[in-house]
Amino acid sequence: MKKEIRITSPLEMMALGEAIGKLCKKNDLIALEGDLGAGKTTLTKGIAKGLGIQGVINSPTFTIMKIHEGLIPLYHMDVYRIEAIRDDFELEEYFEADGVCVVEWASRIASILPKDALWMTLLDLGGNERRVILESNSPAFISLIEKVVK
Repeated sequence: MKKEIRITSPLEMMALGEAIGKLCKKNDLIALEGDLGAGKTTLTKGIAKGLGIQGVINSPTFTIMKIHEGLIPLYHMDVYRIEAIRDDFELEEYFEADGVCVVEWASRIASILPKDALWMTLLDLGGNERRVILESNSPAFISLIEKVVK
């Protein structure tokens, strides 16, 4: 399934993320794509809020991953700086660690991501306007998409 939504402000992006976060379950993976400044981290802040996480959420660009505790742990990954996947790549263990994984720049590690994922592409339309494309073949994520995109 593939659906699109138009976002006109950072608050709307946060609200979309929060709605998604409230529907997430353990071991869900959300794969994010979009140019710098498209709203990936803002969306993730909303997901964290939906998971009951109170702390500061910012991009883990230089640390690759940050773990945030909430109703369900959030494993927030930014793989922009990863150039090649190695055999000792340790991020995979978090895909089934009873948390929600949000992976920014996910296409860089697509070959190791679980097939059941929610792929979201954020397109900058100028100003605060964004087009968000949500895609998945997973029945659970299809249900989620139908609930958050009306």
